[in-house]
Amino acid sequence: MSDDTLRIDRSAKTLRTLALERMREAIMDFHFQPGERLVERPLCDQLGVSRSVVREVLRQLEAEGLVQMIPGHGPAVAKPDLGRTDEIYELRALLEGIAARACAMSATDGQVALLDSALANLFEAWASGQPVEVMRATASFYEVLFEAADKRIAWEIVNGLNVRINQLRSMTIASENRREPAIAEMTEIMDAIRSRKPEEAEAAARRHVESAWKIARNALRLGSLD
Repeated sequence: MSDDTLRIDRSAKTLRTLALERMREAIMDFHFQPGERLVERPLCDQLGVSRSVVREVLRQLEAEGLVQMIPGHGPAVAKPDLGRTDEIYELRALLEGIAARACAMSATDGQVALLDSALANLFEAWASGQPVEVMRATASFYEVLFEAADKRIAWEIVNGLNVRINQLRSMTIASENRREPAIAEMTEIMDAIRSRKPEEAEAAARRHVESAWKIARNALRLGSLD
């Protein structure tokens, strides 16, 4: 991603919202590396916004856990914490497994068709090779899944974690040879839902999360040794 690609166009959205979206994507896409300092003046130039907007954006990203304040150095891209990462993946495995099980048990044919469509969009995103598109399509698939499962509170919990989940997801998407196994795992989840096999759907959903968990954990451990 070049510096020019960060620059935003004026539109109906506020500059703050546009800048926030662009910065969030840049962090997810590793344009800014974990631990990298985020200096206000260069960010103003890259985004084409004022210093006050940049400060607001950095405060919001700090609240989301993507930016951390380092004493004496200022804001920097947050490095995911291994202990908290384990907890996030534990929650994901539990909640996504529950949703897949419930979906296999009670989803209507129309809801299953919507899931099929969301999965097709996800596979197209994988084929594009654009990590941000993969993350968006993945989030959309799970939103449809939780809706079909009628697990709205569970989705609120997952949605509240989505920024942190996506930061970790960006690491697994970027991992070598992740595409084909991920597609196979998602296909297995969908096959079990279509076949109305709740136990198999839950197990497949949990295996998918555990596979991503292993990749993220290894990436974090290697990063801690750099």
